[in-house]
Amino acid sequence: MSAIDEGIVREYFEQNGFLVRQPRKYQVAARRKTGDEEVDLVVFNPAWQRSARKPGFFLFSNELPFVRQAIVAVKGWHTGVFTPTMLKSSPEIFGFLEDKVLKDVTRLFPPAGDDDPAGGFTKILVLPSLPTAEPFRTQSVELLKEHGVDAIISFRAMLLDLLDKVEVNQNYTKSDTLQVMRILKNYDLLKDTQMDFLPDRPVTRRGRGANE
Repeated sequence: MSAIDEGIVREYFEQNGFLVRQPRKYQVAARRKTGDEEVDLVVFNPAWQRSARKPGFFLFSNELPFVRQAIVAVKGWHTGVFTPTMLKSSPEIFGFLEDKVLKDVTRLFPPAGDDDPAGGFTKILVLPSLPTAEPFRTQSVELLKEHGVDAIISFRAMLLDLLDKVEVNQNYTKSDTLQVMRILKNYDLLKDTQMDFLPDRPVTRRGRGANE
């Protein structure tokens, strides 16, 4: 996973009011990851309300208020679609859901009470996309849930949300990700309408949304 992929995810959660922690600052390549190395980001929502329901499986910005705290695994395989075949043949996708990993990361969160509807923490997988055709889309979702994934976010949904929030008259000097988006929009090299080709996207406050 590149720093760019993780930067997009970090910006997405921070722009939606989350506190974000990166458990490690190095990349693991030549060996198997240890338990605490499987999780890319840990996020916490200080505005979460105890009376909130559980978030839906497909996470968009309108579902994030229902997430109290979560571990996030980022799979930036941008040229691939997470088909049932890929999910079955790539066990490393689910490495962050192993029992030893989940046991290790509990120390990163405050203990949840028995009456906590959030159930401790949400296990989120960030991926490029799922199949659009049935039955492959439904089969992919079922496989993800069977392995213990609580929710997924697509890179497309995150980028659409960030682009919607970026203003060309703001200088985002503290964020390379937002600054690049701002520059591209400023020079008409990247417009919201260029990415507005997804059907059945939930409507946002500005009349645009994202669906994967």
